[in-house]
Amino acid sequence: MQEIDIQGLASQITQDGFCFVRGQQVRARLTAIRADALADWEALDASWDGMPLDEYMADGGSYRRRRFATLSAEAQGPIVLEPHQPHYQSREYNSLNGGIARIYEPIPEALIQGETLQTVMLFCRDLFSHLKPEARWHIEAHQFRIEANQQVHGLPAPEGIHRDGVDYVLVMMIKRVNISSGTTTLHNLNKEVLDSFTLTDPLDWALVDDLRCMHGVTPVEQIDATQAAYRDVLVITFANKNAV
Repeated sequence: MQEIDIQGLASQITQDGFCFVRGQQVRARLTAIRADALADWEALDASWDGMPLDEYMADGGSYRRRRFATLSAEAQGPIVLEPHQPHYQSREYNSLNGGIARIYEPIPEALIQGETLQTVMLFCRDLFSHLKPEARWHIEAHQFRIEANQQVHGLPAPEGIHRDGVDYVLVMMIKRVNISSGTTTLHNLNKEVLDSFTLTDPLDWALVDDLRCMHGVTPVEQIDATQAAYRDVLVITFANKNAV
């Protein structure tokens, strides 16, 4: 198993605009940084259960559940949890649900301050600060559950191929249950396909330079009609406040 480090990931993102990292590699790197880096993984995983429905779906869908948090960070130092606030995207970046302030239930502070999320966010902050040393970061964390049944396929990216309107994006797999598909696709700014891969295992990562690449995810489909079917991911975006 090839080791990952900040220099190697930064080089790949600089070259391609994105990279896929397998969960085993992520686990090895995070636990090398801190032995207890994933000590609260089970509690984090369980926190996707019972999330409220996303009530802002302009397509009328009831297949997405989510929570949200806003944070900030300098190039060094702690990740700071900011007061809870609405999530906003312009319609330029989200043609389906953009243009309004969307208010979501906050991610519990205990999870934000827990070992897993802190280690993941600090690693990503260090990686993205390596790419942009002068940046001051506005960070948004999103818990998503996309559900599917025999009548409805779940849409992880209902707005289609898109950018998020930030500098960098981390998509981290939590778990897939009784679903097929859900393939991540990467595109240039003309929407031409660059690559595709499927996040399948816990801690699988997709890292995307949002200024250079667009991304999408294919619908997820229920396999066994008698069992619940869903895809749980964590998305963390980093926007350079100095560029605003």
